[in-house]
Amino acid sequence: MDKALQTMIDNMPEKTGKTLEQWMQILTNENIEKHGVAVKYLKTEHGVTHGFANTIVTLFNAKNEPTEDLVTSQYSGKEALKPLYDKLITVVSNFGGDVVITPKKTGVSLIRKKQFALIKPATKTRIDLGLKLKDIEVQGRLENSGPFGSMCTHRIQLTSVSDIDEEVTLWLKAAYDKSV
Repeated sequence: MDKALQTMIDNMPEKTGKTLEQWMQILTNENIEKHGVAVKYLKTEHGVTHGFANTIVTLFNAKNEPTEDLVTSQYSGKEALKPLYDKLITVVSNFGGDVVITPKKTGVSLIRKKQFALIKPATKTRIDLGLKLKDIEVQGRLENSGPFGSMCTHRIQLTSVSDIDEEVTLWLKAAYDKSV
């Protein structure tokens, strides 16, 4: 989890009067389906600032959205790429029990203490594997981060399962090792 978000969660009881878990229970009881409506509810009915209300609702929605559905929707129309995703998850899972796999709407974050990689189906025929590898020069298949911007320092473009070879595994492991 990113430091700023963790700080916000840690400060929530002092700033809002309730813990994140208590806010989650309130939203569960209210059963509000739309993000904007839930944010407005927290602001008007509970006096929560916009920043905290938006964070609470975002985390609530992420917690309550089935993660497998997120992955399934990412590969809808791109089913040929799903075996690449599965192979990457298998490779990363072998690094250790401390890898957290966090599906989001458009990609899957791989987190140890910090995010170290991002798997994103970029096109119907290609997955972009974003890596955080500070102080490593661009070389060979290890390109600049491209569309990932500051989320990652590098990317590797993958079009087939055979692309996930020893080189890719070593770069993934290097990013994992740097994320302590």
